[in-house]
Amino acid sequence: MDLDHARRVAVVAAEAAGALLRERTKGDLGVRSKGRGDIVTDLDLASEKLLLERIQAAFPGHRVVAEESGVSGDPDGDWTWLVDPLDGTNNVAIGLPLYVVGLALCHGGLPQLGVVHDPVGRQTWSAVRGGGASGPQGPVPSPRYRPSPHGPVLAWTQGHDVSRDDPAMRGLKAALDVRARRVLQLWAPLLGWVMLARGDIDAVVGYRAEAVDLPGGLLIAQEAGLCVRAFDGEPFDGHTELPSHRRSFVAAHPALVDDLLGLVTASTR
Repeated sequence: MDLDHARRVAVVAAEAAGALLRERTKGDLGVRSKGRGDIVTDLDLASEKLLLERIQAAFPGHRVVAEESGVSGDPDGDWTWLVDPLDGTNNVAIGLPLYVVGLALCHGGLPQLGVVHDPVGRQTWSAVRGGGASGPQGPVPSPRYRPSPHGPVLAWTQGHDVSRDDPAMRGLKAALDVRARRVLQLWAPLLGWVMLARGDIDAVVGYRAEAVDLPGGLLIAQEAGLCVRAFDGEPFDGHTELPSHRRSFVAAHPALVDDLLGLVTASTR
């Protein structure tokens, strides 16, 4: 598998989907509920259609798992694409221009390629396993950690199936609110991963995170030198077969990750 070729195909497809989204956010979005507090719009479906057409034309033997339409392509394919056509749908629905397009290519359940495109900023980030992360200005350097006396700036993400009265979630969020300078809830998890990779924020904390928008962003952060650990302290690789109760993690600079894991342990006992 030529991952550099796959990256080029994925970047071109994501940027084409971004252009479509950028243009169509000016019109009627066709918003409707998917349940569990989540929504879908005509934009999601149009972007996904474009992405599927591009990927399936280039890689007909691959399996594809898309946010809205589910599984397509070769069900027995060794390679699987994960497609998030519009990460940040809730933001778009309220007129907040904070959304991205995400693609990941996995083999054996592990992400090998990740692409995130920001249609508003017209910027793209990508990574190939073992090959480093790239951004609009080229290779993404490992971000420097600058401790603040007011605490770190974090992005929080959780899965749609997490209930509002989940005791572990409530305890952890309360602890983070006290410890951190700011806890961002972006409603666009892939954007949080990019912000971490480029050093805009200090960490991403995920609780039972969604599966489709996890592996690609995680790989970009890892290839930029960030450390990602499960709540039990073990390395977290974003394997696609992980059940939701095992998709909880802390991603941060190596100098910060142990401190945050200690906070997680204390708040979720």
